[in-house]
Amino acid sequence: MVRYTLPQSPEIILSVRGKDSPKARDQAMDKLMELMDDGKLPTELEDGFGPEQFVEVKETSMATTGEEDAVTEAVQTLSNLASLKLKMMESREEALKARDQIDILFSDQTTTMEEITDLKEGFKALKNFAVANLRYREARSHAEAARMVLDEALKSSDSHSPPQTDTPNNKKKN
Repeated sequence: MVRYTLPQSPEIILSVRGKDSPKARDQAMDKLMELMDDGKLPTELEDGFGPEQFVEVKETSMATTGEEDAVTEAVQTLSNLASLKLKMMESREEALKARDQIDILFSDQTTTMEEITDLKEGFKALKNFAVANLRYREARSHAEAARMVLDEALKSSDSHSPPQTDTPNNKKKN
């Protein structure tokens, strides 16, 4: 389906089957003549108006590519946040154990070689958790903006507010 309009009356849209072609423009001209004969054309056309003077009406997409890119980037940001949270959660327990053992270094109690060796092995878990936690906290601040981009993109034309999420700010108090 191809649609044409007139430069003098852009509100008039003439739709015909097929793609833009001389035949389709001739069919649009026939429809225009019917409108003129019925007195439904609000403007006068110049003598010599021909099918080549029609302006093809192209469909415009609802979302620009910039908006689509923003949504894609927002989803990637949130996916990254989820991955970082998983990594942080997986290393948390082992890191907390290692953190509890650090006090051994500062006490005057005698320690065994095994305790010190365990502690040294725990440093890796502690470092991994601390780094994952820092990255997660930084990613979380960026993800707030990503969440707003998605909320805006998910908003329907008849909806006036974004979908409710279960965050600490809007949990119901019992």
